[in-house]
Amino acid sequence: MDGSGAIEKNREALKRILLMLVSIAGFADGGSTLPRQLHRAILRLLRPAESAARRLIIAAARGIVVTLPPVRPRKPKPVTNEAVLRSLGIAVTMSHDDIRRAAAAKRAAAKRAARPRTTNLSLLDPLKHPFRVRRRYVPAHAVPRISGLDSSSPYRPLPPRPSPDDAVDASRLGQRLEALAAALDDLPGQAQRFARWKARHEAALARDRQARAAAVAQGRQAAIRFRRLSPLRRGRPPGGRLSRYDPTATHPRNIREVDEILAHAHALAVYALECPDTS
Repeated sequence: MDGSGAIEKNREALKRILLMLVSIAGFADGGSTLPRQLHRAILRLLRPAESAARRLIIAAARGIVVTLPPVRPRKPKPVTNEAVLRSLGIAVTMSHDDIRRAAAAKRAAAKRAARPRTTNLSLLDPLKHPFRVRRRYVPAHAVPRISGLDSSSPYRPLPPRPSPDDAVDASRLGQRLEALAAALDDLPGQAQRFARWKARHEAALARDRQARAAAVAQGRQAAIRFRRLSPLRRGRPPGGRLSRYDPTATHPRNIREVDEILAHAHALAVYALECPDTS
């Protein structure tokens, strides 16, 4: 199954949707805020578009083989008593070598902080917290009114009800739009990025299995490491409304074009993960 044609078709459709979102947001005017209603409307389309682009990257990475460099053993840190003495409040005199190393580390940290940061589209679906309990949210304008016995106490009115026209900070929204645009413009590069992540992930899982086998052979308890088994989240994709892709089905009116793109991209990504191209 060669899905390059379907990947390209969905990529062009996502670029068209992204162009529409950018034009609606109007970030070209230099503004950093949006009305609350418009901000939420863009998010409702941006979230499934990000999920679809992530799945197109996974589908495009099918068949890419990455050779990782050999793992370099970590150098053991020298054990000194300086940290213990400083924790006890005892002054420790630093040598000239320590002063030079501290100054070099400070200059390197300043150089990293001054370097422009690039926002990349996340290759992994956000996971649901297994122990998260949704609490009932009571807005500030609907809290109970408690009157005091003292009639001279000043009257404090409740905050007003949030309006759809309230200004909301849209800086994070702009970064997400830029990351999605960069991913759609460089889909082969993003596929290489995912292939590198997958190779590192599989190597880490292999090391964990070897460590557990060695621990069992020595009769000791192995350290438990929790790692993801798949870049995709179980169940329906984030932001999606369709459970599966069916081009011949008739959908209700609330199903948008981005939902059909996401369902198709999800099918392509699942096929790429379950049936990797080993040729």
